[in-house]
Amino acid sequence: MRIVVAPDKFAGTLTAPEAARAIADGWRRAAPGVELVEAPMADGGPGFVDALHGAFGGAARLEVVTVPGPLGEPTPVTLLVVGDTVYLESAQACGLHLVPEPRPMIASTLGVGLAVAAAVDGGARRIVVGLGGSATSDGGAGLLAGLGAHADVPLDAGPDGLEGVTAVDLAPARARLAGVELVVAADVETTLLGMFGAARTFGPQKGLSDEQILTVDHRLDRFVDAVCGTTPAERRVADAKGAGAAGGLGFALLVLGAEVTSGIGLVAREAGLDDLVAGADLVVSGEGAFDYSSRAGKVVHGVASVAMRHATPCVVLAGRVDVGSREMRALGVESAYGLVDRVGEQAALAEPARHLADLAARVARSWST
Repeated sequence: MRIVVAPDKFAGTLTAPEAARAIADGWRRAAPGVELVEAPMADGGPGFVDALHGAFGGAARLEVVTVPGPLGEPTPVTLLVVGDTVYLESAQACGLHLVPEPRPMIASTLGVGLAVAAAVDGGARRIVVGLGGSATSDGGAGLLAGLGAHADVPLDAGPDGLEGVTAVDLAPARARLAGVELVVAADVETTLLGMFGAARTFGPQKGLSDEQILTVDHRLDRFVDAVCGTTPAERRVADAKGAGAAGGLGFALLVLGAEVTSGIGLVAREAGLDDLVAGADLVVSGEGAFDYSSRAGKVVHGVASVAMRHATPCVVLAGRVDVGSREMRALGVESAYGLVDRVGEQAALAEPARHLADLAARVARSWST
């Protein structure tokens, strides 16, 4: 029997490679004769560069640049260089994990723009930016500033800096990127504004209060006018899928001419997941929380979709399972098993690798036949 183990990170506890290793170790304990292939995945958020580095192997090299983090502190960002293409992970420059306590009204994406600029200066002709896990809600204004854009307000001061914005000059940023292909690898399909936009959907997890969500959405709306124009046709880019990814970083990259693609789709292609699954009897994926948001560009949905194409069953091991059987099967998942249900939240957080391996061993007794 051949099993492909293709989990995402378990946010805050295990990286995707650590999760894949724990699942494989536990599975071997219960079914020692099974062949297990570890294929850690990512969706554009934290772990994006690591997953691709593993997929490219010796064909890639790593470079590190230091940029301002979301609150201005010096922060290292890894550039994954493959020929004339550079992959980078926005969360390394503006991720929620970099902020000791949420400061969403001043958190900036300036560092992401400076990392992109460093890639251009290094000779990149194609730059792929993974989006997800950000601490920011600035619509990518900081990124634009990092690439040379100007405005009548500070672009690198988070949503607070955008108050009163009426004019943004993108010409210097576009000139800096002349001849460079931009690709957005997004973890969600969220648009920028409104009821299902960036601030309302992801603002609470970044620390925005209900009142601040309304304020940020309003300022981003005015920011779109200043960047694009006021007519519906001019503003259409704000409604594009992925424009709201990473607090609006997707929007800023789109107005600079970027193409949007699925982060998990890109990682799966580069890792050869289709070929791995084609010869497998079972696929095991996983993530910290298997919930409704898992269907919107996340790893589990992407992995399960590949499994469905090959009529290969897919099961999920997660920190927490918050979907019912009907929703689960709509995502292409046969069964899902949660750590919290088995050992409780405190134990799951205290020793995630051990408990994930134990859970994998338990599930293996049912699925390794």
